[in-house]
Amino acid sequence: MSDLGNKEIFSKNLRYYMDINQKTRNDICEDLNLKYTTLTDWYNGNIYPRIDKIELLANYFNIKKSDLIENKDNYYINTKQAFPLLGMVKAGYNYLANENIIGYVSIDKKIPDPENFFALKIKGDSMQPILYEDDIVIVHKQSDVETGQIAIVLIDNEEATIKKIIKHDDYIELIAYNSYYPARKLNNEVNFKIIGKVTEARIKKIFE
Repeated sequence: MSDLGNKEIFSKNLRYYMDINQKTRNDICEDLNLKYTTLTDWYNGNIYPRIDKIELLANYFNIKKSDLIENKDNYYINTKQAFPLLGMVKAGYNYLANENIIGYVSIDKKIPDPENFFALKIKGDSMQPILYEDDIVIVHKQSDVETGQIAIVLIDNEEATIKKIIKHDDYIELIAYNSYYPARKLNNEVNFKIIGKVTEARIKKIFE
């Protein structure tokens, strides 16, 4: 039997994609110019949307229409997790505040502490040829890393930098992969903090 027209299945799928994209009903109504009461009826399984509205929502979530109208019970077993994507990080304020989030990045593997992850879009060329501008890295929030690991570091009130960390007795070095940029030494006289370790990268350049 076809799932087309099944209000309960559509409601479940809609809630799922809202959840992994961390979108509220207010967000969707504002972004797509929909009536809140109409979206709420879809959300609660009271009514089934027209096909043009299904297509509108599918495009919004960057999925297929079938992802909204077909039963996905087996798929939910491996629920994706989504992290906020930041275009920049600066010191002195909450870098995970809503106004600093430019989107969300989902991954397939299950992570026990998703609240401690965020994604960051690379700016600049200091990590080439490993990471290029607009590549995306997944970052685990933590205040320290092991020497040799790649971390996100906040320095003074500047935008965050992504660098390889080399530890010494009384200072750390920030190492760029691009040889044009010299290593930078940071000691206790510099206002800096490590905010996370890079755990994964989404690299686009090599596929262009």
